[in-house]
Amino acid sequence: MAASHPPHSSLPAASVADARTALLKRAARDAMDYLEGVNARPVAPIAQAIAALSALRGPLPPGPTSPETVLHLLHEIGSPATVAKTTGRYFGFVTGDCLPAALAASWLVSAWDQNAAHHVQSPVAAQLEETAIDWVRELFGLPEGTGGAVVTGATMANFSGLAAARHTLFERAGWDVEADGLFGAPPITVVVGEEVHQSVIKALGLLGMGRKRVVQVPVDGQGRMRADAVPHLDGMTILCLQAGNVNTGAFDPAAAICPVARAAGAWIHVDGAFGLWAAASPEYCKLTRGFEQADSWATDGHKWPNIGYDCGIALVRDIKALRAAMSIQAAYLVHAETRDPSNYNPELSRRARGVELWAGLRSLGRQGMAAIVERTSSHARRFAAGLKAAGFEVLNDVVINQVLVSFGDAEKTLRVIARLQADGTCWCGSTVWQGQTAMRISVSSWVTSNEDVERSLAAMIKAAKE
Repeated sequence: MAASHPPHSSLPAASVADARTALLKRAARDAMDYLEGVNARPVAPIAQAIAALSALRGPLPPGPTSPETVLHLLHEIGSPATVAKTTGRYFGFVTGDCLPAALAASWLVSAWDQNAAHHVQSPVAAQLEETAIDWVRELFGLPEGTGGAVVTGATMANFSGLAAARHTLFERAGWDVEADGLFGAPPITVVVGEEVHQSVIKALGLLGMGRKRVVQVPVDGQGRMRADAVPHLDGMTILCLQAGNVNTGAFDPAAAICPVARAAGAWIHVDGAFGLWAAASPEYCKLTRGFEQADSWATDGHKWPNIGYDCGIALVRDIKALRAAMSIQAAYLVHAETRDPSNYNPELSRRARGVELWAGLRSLGRQGMAAIVERTSSHARRFAAGLKAAGFEVLNDVVINQVLVSFGDAEKTLRVIARLQADGTCWCGSTVWQGQTAMRISVSSWVTSNEDVERSLAAMIKAAKE
């Protein structure tokens, strides 16, 4: 049997270009159709839409399928089965709707089809990534000379910062961990809070430092590391602080802890997936004071900046440490005088994700970034006030955009959450925080309006009182 040819492979170049243009225009229409209609549907997909996904499964067809048919299947069957996170009423995780500039840049990046590994492969990707990293550094108030990498998310940002820490501490001890690995290496102590985020623990596991070989520091009633309980630190210690507890939004007391840690020679790493962005706000920047004294920082672009997924940022005070942990050499790789992204992050071939970060931040500016933090945090306070007024227990001090509410015992709280999710007006998830089951409300999206909050608040109260 003759081999099947990809669609359009035998057509003249002009016809291929015309067909591609027509397909992209149709994709744009489908995307706009989705976005324009998303507010009229439940936030979670209905059961029938999920069941219909079976039509997209099955064995790979023996021959080609036209691109038009593929796109039709995705939109007609795939779109209804999405979670409507582009509405202003999705509060399930600390994620928000993608900014228009970042969304449009994402489309353009896909059309560019750039490999952002090296400057020579994509000068625009390399330079915009470097610029965006420096903008983040400025927003966070971090020291001049701090550099970093745009990675896939906070897990890899934590991985990258901790890899730089591992390199530095072993170098102090005369051990080349990149060359010789961990077998026979001197010990490193890792200190974390009792409510450390699991992305940090996963990163420690990936780095071979162990998920269980950590020293846990007790926390207070809001999940903040207790400064008076921090153990002895030294030059072979990595101390992991948290800027923004994933349940309460609380910040570890960095101003009290960091000077002691620095004096002891410990490496200070900050997991600030969303909380570090509070530094951009004149109203909330006080929460981040002290964190600028750290050695490395990890954050997400897909949380408060609303850049879209596949975007995390690792920042390191001593950029040479990150390069030493991540650099790659091969005869066929031509390194320029300019910055090559592959020398600062875990990947080689990679999407030009820094362009979307650049576009989103450029569209916001410092004032726009501050406005997202302040507006969403104001919405969180409104949720807390409304639920308290209705007679329900808010478990945390609402310091930024996170609210924990209990509707009674664990069984009742879970029933209320299930009823709310089935209602479809908004979507919130459950959590267990310091032994108590709660509904977690994460207000993170630039698109959430006062009307969204009031509609969602009414649905929450109705679900709880039924």
